[in-house]
Order: sequence, then C-alpha cells, then structure tokens
Amino acid sequence: MNTENIYGIEYTKPKVYLLQDTGIGVSEFAARTCYDSFDASENQAVKNLNNFVESDFVEADEINDLNNIQDSELLGTLAWTHFHHSILEHANLSFLIKGTSRGVLQEHARHRIQAISVRSTRYTMSEIINAFVASKFADKKGIVAFFEIVKTFDMFVTSNEDYNRTEIDGIYEKLSYQFNVLGKDEFFKIAVAKSSHQFLTFDNDYLTIFDNLQSGKKKRNVGDAFKHIVSDNWKVDMVVTMNIRALKNYFDLRDSGAAFFQIRWLAQEMKKVTPSKYLKLIDKNFKDI
Repeated sequence: MNTENIYGIEYTKPKVYLLQDTGIGVSEFAARTCYDSFDASENQAVKNLNNFVESDFVEADEINDLNNIQDSELLGTLAWTHFHHSILEHANLSFLIKGTSRGVLQEHARHRIQAISVRSTRYTMSEIINAFVASKFADKKGIVAFFEIVKTFDMFVTSNEDYNRTEIDGIYEKLSYQFNVLGKDEFFKIAVAKSSHQFLTFDNDYLTIFDNLQSGKKKRNVGDAFKHIVSDNWKVDMVVTMNIRALKNYFDLRDSGAAFFQIRWLAQEMKKVTPSKYLKLIDKNFKDI
C-alpha cells in the first residue's frame, strides 16, 4: 500500500489505470484539415487517409493506421510554438481511479471539460448501514460491535487505525442520533429491505445478522436517508475521460506544489499512465527516455 504521512495523518495514495486512449492521429488530421497540408505530414497514414477520402472510399485499416500514429511534428509545433491547443481536443483518454477521496472529487468537479462517473453512495451504502443495524443485536456495546465490523472495510483514505476509529465512532454516533429520533421500527424500515426483516432477531448473533443482511436484498437508494454520515475522507472510485487539452490544464494546475496534496497525488498517478505521445504535447517538463 502506497502511503504518506501529511500533517501527522497517514494517507493512502490512489491507484490509476488507463482504460482507453484514442490516439493523436485524428488531432493531426484535424490540424491538417485547417491548413490543407496533408502531403506535408511525416505520417503516411495521414496522407493515405486523405487520398482515400478524396476517392470517396475509406477502409478500416486506414483508420486504424491513423489512430496508431505515435508522433506528429505539426502537433508539437502547434502546441509549443503557436500554442494552438484546440486541435488537441480531438484526442481523449479515459482513466479508472481507485481510492481517491470525496474531498478530491469536489476539487475535480472544478474542471469543466470532462466526463466523470463516480461510485454512488446512494446505491453502495448498504454495507455500513447493515453493520449498524446488526450492532443493535450484539451482546456487547453497539459501538464496539459496529467497530469490529467496520474496521475491516477499506473505507477511508486515512490509514491510521486510531484515527479511523474516531471516524467510525463518529459515524456510529450520527446513526445512533437518527435511530433514537426515528425509533427502531422506522429506522429499520428505511434501512433494511422488507424481505430481510426476517433476519432481525436475537436468535442469531450480530455477525450472522450482518452476513445475512449482506447476502439479502438491498434497500433501494438506501443512501438517501443516510448520506449525512459521509465525510471528505471516504474513498471513491471513478472513471474520468478528458481530452488532452483539458488534461494539460489539469496537469498544469494539479501537478503543482500549490495544489491540494491529495489531488496532486492523483494528477501524478494519472501522468504516470499517460502515454508519452500525449505528454510530449502537454507537459513542458516531459523528457522522452
């Protein structure tokens, strides 16, 4: 596990995987469309595709060749000499991000040009709610039973067990407040699917009840009633797609000492999996090995 201590708290760093990159060939073809300079390309695929287009007959192989272009002198000149970046919007990359925080998600939302799909708390909170419900049937203090279950969840970007204990205790106290205000019956009604109410009995120990709730039908949109327990420290997974002009802006701002350290870590991990053919066009510090 990749961790770092910041301000006395141990944090885990996110993992990033590149799911898709569309190539730089379309960006060069777009640029040469502007200048009608296809014959000047060092990439035969650009010349070939233009010839096929002129003859009104395009084959899939020509498109594949275009998408497999690894370098473009024109794009480099436009990006670094003329700062003409609009043509870079024709290239896109998609990243799978595992284990960043909801605090980073808020920062990420400030980048306007992106497609982003995030793990939903509305649909994925059953595990922690089931742990709280099961703790109400423990033969020990509910908060102790709750902690014994929840400490096994990989929920937080912080990794100090003693610190995470305060997070888990806080969640328990918030849910307990709601439980006491609503009463047991109403709380269970909004927390547990009707078909799983059969498991809520002192005939079983709390760990068995938890396992039964986990394997049973989940309450739809359970997070609607309980999102108040979520903090910026909770881990999220997401898929992010950016064109490389937007990615340049992201790296310029977020791979910087002025950025929030968690999103800086994310930008650095994203940069690690970004192929060099893109970094040449968007990272002024990139050195091809």
